Amino acid sequence: MRATFTPESVDAGSGARAGRVATARGSFATPCFMPVGTRGAVPHLSSADLEALGVEVVLANTYHLMLRPGPETVAELGGIHGFADWSGHVLTDSGGYQIFSLRPEVDDEGARFASVYDGAACLLTPERAVEVQALIGADIAMALDVCPDSGAEPAVIGRAVDRTADWARRGRRAFLAHPDAAGRQCQFGIVQGGVDERLRASSAERTVEIGFDGYAVGGLSVGEERPEMLAALDACVPLLPADRPRYMMGLGDPAGIVESVARGVDMFDCVLPARLARHGTVLADGGRFNLRRAENAGSDEPLDPGFPQSPAARWSRGYLRHLLAVGEPTAARILTLHNLAWLLRFMARLRSAITAGRFEQERAAVHQVWSQPPGGAART
Repeated sequence: MRATFTPESVDAGSGARAGRVATARGSFATPCFMPVGTRGAVPHLSSADLEALGVEVVLANTYHLMLRPGPETVAELGGIHGFADWSGHVLTDSGGYQIFSLRPEVDDEGARFASVYDGAACLLTPERAVEVQALIGADIAMALDVCPDSGAEPAVIGRAVDRTADWARRGRRAFLAHPDAAGRQCQFGIVQGGVDERLRASSAERTVEIGFDGYAVGGLSVGEERPEMLAALDACVPLLPADRPRYMMGLGDPAGIVESVARGVDMFDCVLPARLARHGTVLADGGRFNLRRAENAGSDEPLDPGFPQSPAARWSRGYLRHLLAVGEPTAARILTLHNLAWLLRFMARLRSAITAGRFEQERAAVHQVWSQPPGGAART
């Protein structure tokens, strides 16, 4: 089953588009944000929570599920949908980003690394990545790529682009030959190239030649300056087919999302909602702020007065700050629910703005609040 993208509205002044991605499971609206359930659950939340929030797609991680509990166990327990009792879409990262953060030994065959759980020696190849994701049963599976450090030498990034293209060809062959994978999954290829615009364009062209069901941009939003990220996107996104989904990996800040949407990106994922929540940081219409600040101790205001539909709206800032201060786990859960609900609402606003022909106004409003660094007194 090939993933298809059907546009419903396209902004006249940019590449922003609102539409639907269709898979064998069904369809979902874009632009969309996918919360990250690395080990089969979004931190602090259940599948019932995600349903109540209106989440349509969740990301799970091949690397972690491959090591614990193992893909065969996930398959025996009904695949990721039965395992987690989740009826929506699931996208699985190939695990490349996590593996390359472990400094693996890499050769043409694949990546060798030690398990973070028990130190066992592991080998992940493009073919094994297909097999593992087929067992997990994701709706969208990612091809294994090589994700170099953002500050790597140009020669290292060039070799990563070459190897990513080789692994993409092997992964695509394995996917099309696998009856369980090709019959019910979609497979996305990944564009690499760091912030080198020439390498980004080359990687995009080589990935498109292989013919995937959708296309992702990886290796960005990892510490580079925003202008570098956007220039890399400008170099590769226009080369990706307009009738296929486009996915920006690992991006969750509102200013970055709106600029990527303006360039024609449809799908986003990030650990941001739960990670910020654990540290007491709240996403709000006026910008993000740190709930731990002393000024919130006696506040009877809700987290975001402009978002009365928030799952956290019934509790005051003073109460939630108290939960944080005493280490009550309920705080991380409530703040994660709020942050994720806020991001989902943000994506819905972008979709509505594109449809209504006012995307540029929405884009400007986002930058007015979110373009400044989050270290100022009004934001932290």
